[in-house]
Amino acid sequence: MSVLFSRFQLRDVTFRNRVFVSPMCQYSARDGAPAEWHLVHLGSRAVGGAGLVLTEATAVSPVGRISPSDLGIWSDELGGRLAPIAAFIRAQGAAAGVQLAHAGRKASTAEPWRGGGRVAPEDGGWRPLAPSAVPFADGDPAPAAMTAADIAAVRDQFVAATRRAATAGFDVVELHMAHGYLLHEFLSPLANRRDDEYGGPLERRMRFPLEVAAAVRAAWPAARPLFVRVSASDWAEGGWSADDTVAFARRLKDAGVDLVDCSSGGLVAHARVPVGPGYQTPFAARVRREAGVATGAVGMITEPFQAEQIVATGEADAVLLARELLRDPHWPLRAARVLGAEATWPEQYLRARP
Repeated sequence: MSVLFSRFQLRDVTFRNRVFVSPMCQYSARDGAPAEWHLVHLGSRAVGGAGLVLTEATAVSPVGRISPSDLGIWSDELGGRLAPIAAFIRAQGAAAGVQLAHAGRKASTAEPWRGGGRVAPEDGGWRPLAPSAVPFADGDPAPAAMTAADIAAVRDQFVAATRRAATAGFDVVELHMAHGYLLHEFLSPLANRRDDEYGGPLERRMRFPLEVAAAVRAAWPAARPLFVRVSASDWAEGGWSADDTVAFARRLKDAGVDLVDCSSGGLVAHARVPVGPGYQTPFAARVRREAGVATGAVGMITEPFQAEQIVATGEADAVLLARELLRDPHWPLRAARVLGAEATWPEQYLRARP
């Protein structure tokens, strides 16, 4: 029997399989609101057989967007606009998840197909917030260092967004603490130069992300699981490390986090990442083994037997696919056939089932 296509339960949510759709920015929202594109993009992955479909990074405030075209959930109206998407995903048998995010110093950038550079305030951008006034890359303008009031406000924004996600009908919330965005910036000494209770030694750098996790867990229904995406390594000298990640994952587990989604990189422009098939899976395996928390593996997982081996050998509890699911939204249905497993086909597609 395929482990990849076995059921997986966290709290009261049962996933029909362990193939999860990784959050992927679409840069297609207007003023934070989803478009028809988002319904089709996310809905087609649910139709394609995934166990969990996660939205792209969904900003908890307007200044927390990566680009002016990102999704947001900073108002009740925006939460309501996401509700039909969550309902459609669930109607196809998949769990619906939303990734809550604040881009920090990497905010206010253009869409990738427009070069991805900084968007100036006069062009519709804004000055980003960050733990310290340290720019992401040479030549970037310095972000605004957050005050104590800013920190409290962002924590409250994550809590409010969580409540809207619950009202919208999402099964899972994932907190984005990776890829050089705000909560990752607090964790890494390369971005966090603060000398107050939120900077300095590891314990103080973990403080704000852990406060957010605890506050979100308290606001999120107890029956629904909470995920956190981390960058397990900055791939840069003096930065966040795998050892730090294990220590952090233990604290996240204590805060009520149910699964740690292990990615890497994104904090600095000069990182040297040894990219290759499954290159981040060892992080998920180590966190699962040493922190005793469920993990998700992500990063160049493309083949059914590769994904099966990851979960069957206990390296991770689930795999999160991104680009491969852009290439083939029905990858789970194809993988099930390759692995000799059962998969749920939509009734409308049964005549094409092998």
